[in-house]
Amino acid sequence: MARRSLNRSGWRGVGLIAITYVYFLIFAQFAFLKRLAELGIADTHLEVVMGAMAFGGILLSLLAPRVNGLESPRLRIRAALSVCAAAAFLSLMSLTVAAAVGVALLIGCGLGLLTVTLVTHLRAWLGENPLFGVGIGTGLGYFACNVPVFFAASDRTQAIVAGTVCLAGLLLPQETSLPSTPEAESVSKPTISFLRVLCCFTALVWLDSAAFFIIQNTPALKAGTWEGTLHLWSNGTLHFAAAILSVLILRRRGLSLALMMAFAALAVACLLLLDPGRAILASAFYPVGVSLYSVALVAYPSLLTPAASTAERGRQAGWIYAVAGWLGSAMGIGMGQHLGHVPPMFVLIAGLFVLSPMLVEIFLQRKREVAATAAILLAALCIDRALRAIEPARLQLSQLERGRLVYTSEGCINCHSQYVRPNTADVLMWGPVQTLRELREHPVVIGNRRQGPDLAEVGTRRSPLWLKAHFYNPSEVSHASFMPAYAYLFHGGQADEDRGDDLIAYLESLRGEDAGGHLAAEAGWRRSSSATGEATPDSGKRLFDTHCATCHANDGTTRERWRNSFRRLPPDLMTGPYLHLSPSDSPEQRSFKIARIVKFGLPGTDMPGHEYLHDGDIASISIWLAQNMARPLQNQTAHNNFGERP
Repeated sequence: MARRSLNRSGWRGVGLIAITYVYFLIFAQFAFLKRLAELGIADTHLEVVMGAMAFGGILLSLLAPRVNGLESPRLRIRAALSVCAAAAFLSLMSLTVAAAVGVALLIGCGLGLLTVTLVTHLRAWLGENPLFGVGIGTGLGYFACNVPVFFAASDRTQAIVAGTVCLAGLLLPQETSLPSTPEAESVSKPTISFLRVLCCFTALVWLDSAAFFIIQNTPALKAGTWEGTLHLWSNGTLHFAAAILSVLILRRRGLSLALMMAFAALAVACLLLLDPGRAILASAFYPVGVSLYSVALVAYPSLLTPAASTAERGRQAGWIYAVAGWLGSAMGIGMGQHLGHVPPMFVLIAGLFVLSPMLVEIFLQRKREVAATAAILLAALCIDRALRAIEPARLQLSQLERGRLVYTSEGCINCHSQYVRPNTADVLMWGPVQTLRELREHPVVIGNRRQGPDLAEVGTRRSPLWLKAHFYNPSEVSHASFMPAYAYLFHGGQADEDRGDDLIAYLESLRGEDAGGHLAAEAGWRRSSSATGEATPDSGKRLFDTHCATCHANDGTTRERWRNSFRRLPPDLMTGPYLHLSPSDSPEQRSFKIARIVKFGLPGTDMPGHEYLHDGDIASISIWLAQNMARPLQNQTAHNNFGERP
């Protein structure tokens, strides 16, 4: 009796949907990636690993309806859940690249078999109100993923929870016949073709995945969308409410309106994400759009498709999850990774697919209004082109102006200030105090936080090549930097390909009027006696390997990557040559000269200063270098140099 009641209530199906979403969202898309980063599997290896996951997902999505030997839907669901759980627990091990590829393949295969089998036979476990059950299951899945204690947990904890819920899910599927419920028959079937439904879902998943990747990898956007307890509870509530709203729309107005509303919310979110200052608004639209289409993504192949048989329903589900789910997600992540934003033109093209029924209806019913609107837009375009031809100088921005726009649009203002504060250590580290006249900008970009260094004098302190290398891989040239990479600014394609160069030109223009003030501060710098007394060669060796070897070791990463771009190749400091040191220098003089170069760099070259290091660290590096450079220095000739163009 209890089992029959549970089947009629539909909570078995609700639980299976929620478990599937929790596993995919919090583990496959989140914890597993964090685990790979923890294991040091990144760059090209990461693409191989995620490619294996996508391959497994696509393969099993297409093969699931044709799998022989597991005729029972219950057994297929349990097999898929077992594979998913095994992959989650295996990820806790210390994986090699090959092992990570294997685990990723298991994740993809498990999810491919699970999702297609689940939606194909979902009616058997959804009871008397199947569409409502889909909405509840989807909403609960997203809500659970946004519970702060779960969202902020370690990758290991998330993997354990994901594996455990999969094991718990083994108890849910039972053998039942597909019901013919009043609601299942009363839900209107879509009149749009399967191909258009597939294109719509692909466009929506593409937008969702691109926005997710961009938010996750842009600190300014992440802080404004899903960091903090309030944001997470709000996101979870919006997800759940939008899932229920999607059920109401599907019941009363059909699939087309649900997809159009989902697209509208996601499109607004993607456009708002172009400006980090509007991230909080994007955080309201993004979860709504995601849940609106996510409910439809489950409901269409399981309840709404006009497929005549279970086999046909399974094949349609396989194509939807293979193409829209896996390929659409991969393309969206690729867009976010390489462009760093969703181009408005792509949003427009996606809108043509999703909104076409409404656009056709408007055109047929409002021909005059459409014609008048088109004429006005055409006239505005012609006027705009004419003005550009007449006054190009006024309408075009300079490189510095474009760079400043990149600076603000990429959210640099959220982590970097542009104001050297008086009566602080800023004057020694970053430059002379700025006047009020220098701060009269529209709008001002002095910044509001200092998660990164001040940039008011960065043009004086860093060369264009150093800035470019830093944008490509911040931690490579600035140890322990948590700034994200901005390599996409330099190979965005077409109009975006110069954004990185524009940003560098803008940063190079940030130079105070009182250049002598910084030089005077440097001239007056002396290492504190207490710091020098605590310095040790062993600490110097460790610090050299951490901060200097990337340019000054024979096989240094930065030295090799940018070998042909340096003004002069950085010298190997173990062999020389050294320009700024003399064999006649005493050990104390040599150590002090090295310390000054390490601290402030060499103006006019690619050698940066290390202003943020404590005097004790500077002293340790200089002592170790002075000892190891002594013998090569005795043999150097007059034309040798030290660090002239590191």
